[in-house]
Amino acid sequence: MTNEEESNLVSEVRAELEEIDASDLTEHSARFEALHQKLQESLKSIDNL
Repeated sequence: MTNEEESNLVSEVRAELEEIDASDLTEHSARFEALHQKLQESLKSIDNL
């Protein structure tokens, strides 16, 4: 993952967290789970797992 890709990922995660914060509380669990999955996939690609 390049520095630009890392920066984009961080920006996307921050934006998603802000959207989750502004969303209805009933949506938080599913949205956090989706974000968690996205982060796990990113870590797997870094570690080449």
